[in-house]
Amino acid sequence: MADKDDRPEGLSRRLNLERTITLKAWLWVSIVALMLWFTPVVLAESTDDESEAAPFSRPAGEPADFSQEDGDGIIEPGETEQEELAKAVQNPIASLISLPFQNNTNFGVGPDDKVQNVLNIQPVWPFALTDDINLITRTIAPVISQPGIRPGEDRTNGLGNINFTAFFSPADSGKVIWGVGPVAVFPTNTDDALGTDKWSLGPSAVFLTMPGPWVMGALVANVWSYAGSDDRGRVRFFFTQPFVNYNLPKGWYLTSSPIITANWEADSGQKWTVPVGGGFGKIFRIGPQPMNASIQGFYHADKPDVLDDWAMRVQLQFMFPK
Repeated sequence: MADKDDRPEGLSRRLNLERTITLKAWLWVSIVALMLWFTPVVLAESTDDESEAAPFSRPAGEPADFSQEDGDGIIEPGETEQEELAKAVQNPIASLISLPFQNNTNFGVGPDDKVQNVLNIQPVWPFALTDDINLITRTIAPVISQPGIRPGEDRTNGLGNINFTAFFSPADSGKVIWGVGPVAVFPTNTDDALGTDKWSLGPSAVFLTMPGPWVMGALVANVWSYAGSDDRGRVRFFFTQPFVNYNLPKGWYLTSSPIITANWEADSGQKWTVPVGGGFGKIFRIGPQPMNASIQGFYHADKPDVLDDWAMRVQLQFMFPK
């Protein structure tokens, strides 16, 4: 019997491809199963508390006051739910279970100036590890519609690389709230055009402050590939998301949270994507369900050639406060 190392090169590649597809399928099924389980469990938990609820909004004519709200996502005596949730959704490490659907649209992509659409499904689930330390998990599952990047290529639709971040954060950080932890990227892309086919890992950190109606801070991360398809290049990728929010009465807020990235493996002049812009949002209810909706527009001050100048982000978020 021939040793497995003596297999023809084409056969070995085919077997490796089959293993990769099987692994991706299991990862994809696991993530979808968790998401399907996520919402009904949270809805059930959110109805267990029979204590008197905090008022959702202030009485008509009463001015907004953000001095009591600490943005931790926990509705406490003296806080107004609408104002607390406004700060909490802008705090990446709040103790707030939520399910955001964030749709990012890039215009003028590829040689035919088509539209690229990326729907990020981003469940956030915090845990209290101890009385002093919280763990906040953030998962991003991108569903992508990608036009051809090169002449003659067709549009590709499917799942991209899933990102998972776990922030360890003090339960009481003081005026400067912070968290640190690992970020992992999984090769769940259903097509080569939609991801890197690489396993990547790196550090991530977040810090912010919330003086009065303001919420300001930044997320930052960098990942390096350590395994994956030998046919794809290595990954060295930087990400930061500075954010500035100003909260207004009746749940409205102004926001700017551009996602700035750098692909360190790209050619000179093609590494950075630097959007500049902002928009607005509102906290509201549909029946008993608290919701957050926002829209932002961005101009690319720096970008690779494959992108056009403009992009748009629309988000709808389900919130499950304690």
